[in-house]
Amino acid sequence: MEDSSFLVQAVIYLSAAVIAVPIATRLGLGSVLGYLLAGVVIGPFALGLVGDASDEMHIAEFGVALMLFLIGLELQPRKLWQLRGAIFGTGGAQVLVTAAAVAALAVWLYGEHWRNAAAIGLILALSSTAIVLQSLSEKNLLKTEGGRGAFAVLLFQDLAVIPILALLPLLAGSDVPQQEGSLGGWHYALAVIGTMAAFILAGRYLLGPLLRLVAGSQLREMFTVTALLIVMAAAAIMHWLELSPALGTFLAGVILAESEFRHELEADIEPFKGLLMGLFFIAVGAGLNFNLIAEYPWLLLALVLLLVATKFGLLFALARFTGMSRGEDWLFALSLAQAGEFGFVLVSFANQQGVLDATVSNLVAALIALSMVLTPILLLIYEKFIQPRYMVGPAAPTDAEPPQDTGSPVIIIGYGRFGQIAGRLLNACGFQTTLLERNAEQLELVRRYGIQAFYGDASREDLLRAAGAGNARLVILTLSDQAAALEIVSQLQKHFPHLTILARARNRMHQYALMEAGVKHIFRETVDSALSIGECALQLLGLSKYEARRAARKFKQHDQRMLEKLFPYWRDESQHIAQTRIYREQLLQALQEDRRDKDLHLDHHWDDSGKPGL
Repeated sequence: MEDSSFLVQAVIYLSAAVIAVPIATRLGLGSVLGYLLAGVVIGPFALGLVGDASDEMHIAEFGVALMLFLIGLELQPRKLWQLRGAIFGTGGAQVLVTAAAVAALAVWLYGEHWRNAAAIGLILALSSTAIVLQSLSEKNLLKTEGGRGAFAVLLFQDLAVIPILALLPLLAGSDVPQQEGSLGGWHYALAVIGTMAAFILAGRYLLGPLLRLVAGSQLREMFTVTALLIVMAAAAIMHWLELSPALGTFLAGVILAESEFRHELEADIEPFKGLLMGLFFIAVGAGLNFNLIAEYPWLLLALVLLLVATKFGLLFALARFTGMSRGEDWLFALSLAQAGEFGFVLVSFANQQGVLDATVSNLVAALIALSMVLTPILLLIYEKFIQPRYMVGPAAPTDAEPPQDTGSPVIIIGYGRFGQIAGRLLNACGFQTTLLERNAEQLELVRRYGIQAFYGDASREDLLRAAGAGNARLVILTLSDQAAALEIVSQLQKHFPHLTILARARNRMHQYALMEAGVKHIFRETVDSALSIGECALQLLGLSKYEARRAARKFKQHDQRMLEKLFPYWRDESQHIAQTRIYREQLLQALQEDRRDKDLHLDHHWDDSGKPGL
């Protein structure tokens, strides 16, 4: 019967997600709000299809851990070190200032004792890692200045949970007996330090060989199992230390960020992350206590608005103080203006320690849930009304002209060092070009040299049409940002299918992604210059100019054929590596055979300059 009940519950959760999320997405509300609404509808206080969602919440919190693991994979340690100022400076200031402000409001409005008020302030100072990161990622805002700032603050908040848990028993005003079997004092500190050191050593000396061993088995499912094992082990160790499991999985991701298996791990974990994150949001929606909301509707509404307004005001002021650009400060403040999911744990812990009584605990828990539900709406307001008024990224030049259809057969998107060479060659041969550049500083630079270029985001269909994409023949796409380049390719193929796209690729992975998107003419940015250096080196080592040039040409031809043959395996890292080794051996044999074949060298037909002789 219990198995049957579990299956029924699973069917209800999945059905609610399948119905609600596509509708919410179609209406422009985003998937997070869809999941939350689905949870509200099936929860015990609406249709009553599911009961207490606390068990599902524990399972679903693993989705947050998976999300932090994937984010860690994208952050090499040097990039994380670059964020240290934002993490500890901005993040620390946010937690301390917000906690103090909320505590002062609790004392002033409701006469709470300062101990109780301090606990409430610390709990409500945290924000929702799950909702914020999922929403920002879904809207492609995570890599903006405001998105990076929000991520840094959320990371500090995960770290801040540790001292908050230690501080809450002290706010109770009495000694709390240590639980049997738990670590205390300096033993606990040594355990934390030892665990962190073990994480780093395991990532450097153990996980690499383990992943190579598993990859050698040629079983895709074993790699998936190993990826889940790494994440679950990191979460379990941190849970044992009474730290944030999400923080542990994030550290595991950072440690593996420079591993050759990074892309394979990301591909294997992604489906589980999406499923469990959805379950987490549904559980939050189902956990809304509508009986309490019905009992104190106006009080809770006023408290939610007061909390969001207070946090928004402090965050906005902090963003302006740190020099965050206009528009990004709104994104930063609105995204973090809610309370966080870890607040549920802290509220329960504070109640157990006698810091907060049952009535206050229930009100704070309802306040946390309602503010989390409000977050997707705030980001929707930002996206619809605030973002269009500001440029996300470098500020637009004050004299920026809108793109014009000049009748050019070629549109060059991105006029940096790569686009300039291609554009100058075309211009020298008598062909006009229309230049689109989104970087304001680069635009100002090329204009100082008398070059006409237009400012704008080439992923917008209306801007491409204004630039003459409807009548042009070619588009030269020179962006090094893979995500931005693929978005523009999608828009070009959808609205201007007649255009031939010539695209720059930063590396092989970038080229594979462009090939998968259907781009036929792709040019890796370093191939020709690297071959020129190699050709020169061969001449200095004693080969004739003809021999060196022939070797470079054959290498390029074989490399291109190899890349095309490896394309089907580009998402399967183990297969890609195995096939690459085979093709490299074939290239070595081909070049050696070519050098042994004296009849093909024909050096007497070439003069000393390397040009064909008469």
